[in-house]
Amino acid sequence: MPLPLTLPDGVSLRLLRRGDGAALARAYLRNRAHLAPWEPERKEAFFTPPRQEAQVLAALGEHEAGRQWPLVLDRSGEIVGRVNVTDVVGGAFQNGHLGYWVDGVLAGRGIMTAAVRATVGLARDDLGLHRLQAATLVHNTASQRVLEQAGFARIGLAPQYLHIAGSWQDHLLFQRILTGDGEGPA
Repeated sequence: MPLPLTLPDGVSLRLLRRGDGAALARAYLRNRAHLAPWEPERKEAFFTPPRQEAQVLAALGEHEAGRQWPLVLDRSGEIVGRVNVTDVVGGAFQNGHLGYWVDGVLAGRGIMTAAVRATVGLARDDLGLHRLQAATLVHNTASQRVLEQAGFARIGLAPQYLHIAGSWQDHLLFQRILTGDGEGPA
């Protein structure tokens, strides 16, 4: 599936690229309060262009190695969100972890649902994955709706799964099976 992909409200989904660090720093600063309840606590350095550019380069290295698919939501040249498929594993598993966020002013407009649906297609068609998994905080009903609307099924509860907003928090686990032909990996 060729990138970039067009999403609602003039947003496109594209691969992260070298030089995106400053735009990511602006996006994280702009959304600092919006993202704080859903993410790990961040040190001040996280919000700087140099730190973000270092993370861009690391993510692109993981992408080149086939272990990550780092995507951004771009609106008129400004980054307004992220979608990542990380921890890609081949072999008998053929799995990746899905993570995402959208700019607070764009939340609730269907942009993330469209982005997740597009990422499902990329994971299946470009990465050849059999399965994607995702986790949400138990009280993050908006994120759960995104996953459910994108065809993910709830598969369980993981107690104290991630250290988010300063404490170990329970998460609901979701998965989406991407292939249905019954064939295993080559």
